[in-house]
Amino acid sequence: MQSDASRDEKLHVGIIMDGNGRWATRRGLSRVRGHEAGVETIRRIVEAAPKQGIGTLTLYAFSTDNWRRPKAEVAALMTLLRFYLAGEVQSLVRNGVRLTVIGRRDRLPEGIAGAITRAEEATADGTTLHLRIAVDYSARDAILNAAAKAAALTSITREAFSQLVTGEAGLRDVDLIIRTSGEKRLSDFLLWEGAYAELHFTERMWPEFDAGDLAVALASFHGRERRFGGLQAIMPEEVPSLSRV
Repeated sequence: MQSDASRDEKLHVGIIMDGNGRWATRRGLSRVRGHEAGVETIRRIVEAAPKQGIGTLTLYAFSTDNWRRPKAEVAALMTLLRFYLAGEVQSLVRNGVRLTVIGRRDRLPEGIAGAITRAEEATADGTTLHLRIAVDYSARDAILNAAAKAAALTSITREAFSQLVTGEAGLRDVDLIIRTSGEKRLSDFLLWEGAYAELHFTERMWPEFDAGDLAVALASFHGRERRFGGLQAIMPEEVPSLSRV
């Protein structure tokens, strides 16, 4: 079970936002409409996260492998990303949300990389929540690129290597990874930062996910004992007496 001290810390939660297409298909809607509904869910969860003790929220929006999806769907996703960056920045600033985007930018459609940079600069002073959106992202590629940079160094610590992987110093390791839609895999998401993350899988599709679902996931997290490879401390009264052995 979580200690009182750990409950007071701002958590880092990662979410694999899965199920947009299936949610739409089951309702006779286009997959694009499912992704549009997913953007609405992002707004809800970004608003709810700080109120539930989350300081950093990393959302898996588009993986490197997602380029293999139909071109029309990829184009729609990129359009949604463009609209999000254009339409949400002022709201993020008002609510004290700092936005950063992780993943490759060189393969994004023209103009999106510049829009990302402008959004990051505009929200840089946010302290209520650090929102990280993974776009054209692969955890394995991030680790591989960090290893290539580290090869030129004579020595390196875990902390320094972590900075090479994440692109920033002092980023808190992931405490909890949530995946929606019933799938139970990590899909190349936050493999380094999430080495000791607790996992929570829900049948809820991402467009259905709300603050209550987030609270359920966090309640499950807080009810778990995190030992990080160690053993649970044995209290004095739990040590068997020699007279009873």
